[in-house]
Amino acid sequence: MDHDFRRQGIDPSVLSPLDRLAWLGTGTMGALTYHPPRAWAPDDSPLDLYALGRNAADVLAGETAEILPQLMRTGGSPGGARPKVLVGLWGERILSGEEDLPDGFEHWMVKFTGQSDPRDGGPTEYAYSCMARAAGIEMPPTKLLEVKHGSNRRSYFAVCRFDRAAGNRRSHVHTFAGLLHVNFRIPQSDYADLLKVTRSLTQNHADVLRLFRLMVFNLATHNRDDHARNFAFVLDQNTGEWALTPAYDLTFAMGPGGKHSTTLAGEGRAPSRQHCLKLAGPADIAQRAAETIFDEVNAAVARWPRFAADADCTRKTTTGIRKMLVQV
Repeated sequence: MDHDFRRQGIDPSVLSPLDRLAWLGTGTMGALTYHPPRAWAPDDSPLDLYALGRNAADVLAGETAEILPQLMRTGGSPGGARPKVLVGLWGERILSGEEDLPDGFEHWMVKFTGQSDPRDGGPTEYAYSCMARAAGIEMPPTKLLEVKHGSNRRSYFAVCRFDRAAGNRRSHVHTFAGLLHVNFRIPQSDYADLLKVTRSLTQNHADVLRLFRLMVFNLATHNRDDHARNFAFVLDQNTGEWALTPAYDLTFAMGPGGKHSTTLAGEGRAPSRQHCLKLAGPADIAQRAAETIFDEVNAAVARWPRFAADADCTRKTTTGIRKMLVQV
């Protein structure tokens, strides 16, 4: 935002919060939009995803002069460790997706490769999404977008946005970090808190079971980037009820200091089935239900080599992750 202001000859330090909200206008991530927005020149020309992927790396390296406008046209990066853009997809067609989309297009988010990511970071996250579905976890639609440029080929992970629906309808989403004002960058939450908040907010035991299943999956698959902003709730504007969102940001991650960002009954380095069962009781999850979840997650995780092969992960990635997976 500040880069754009400076490019227009405006000193960002003199701007008010209202100026910044007007800049966001209708190009916001959430359900809230701000009116009147600043004037945007509509741009519905097709995007070059390969160029965007390269440009995302350039932005991280500080080379923004030429590519910032195009990345900004696609919503910039909504945050997180890896650069992302918001797009509209309809078959093989792709458009900028930070504004309302023409009929036929769906709202998706595309993740590029971060500086510290392996080359097959996209295929790895896609393989995880398939493994999660096999484990019974509710996931948004996901796909790999393969882009060729001469002899070069890239596969980018794409996920359909659960905060957008047909007709460009927006849904209010609140993360666990936002609800409790938790600094997600500092490991300080526990799944006991998450289960308690889920039960209190949704009043739906099915959502409690969904969160428990996600916790078991994160344990089994060494997804230790399970911080407080990676769990969220979505509002049904017809009923006024909150529900746990579909799972997102599931991939192999070491976590801070090699520990889970969100501990399991206080254990972050080496959580086990017993820690899960310790959390099940207070959440009114029967042992039989917990055992069923363990079995279904374990069965899916045992198929990791197949999911990795289908996503075209490298042998090094497949083998390295397999060594870290556990049966809960």
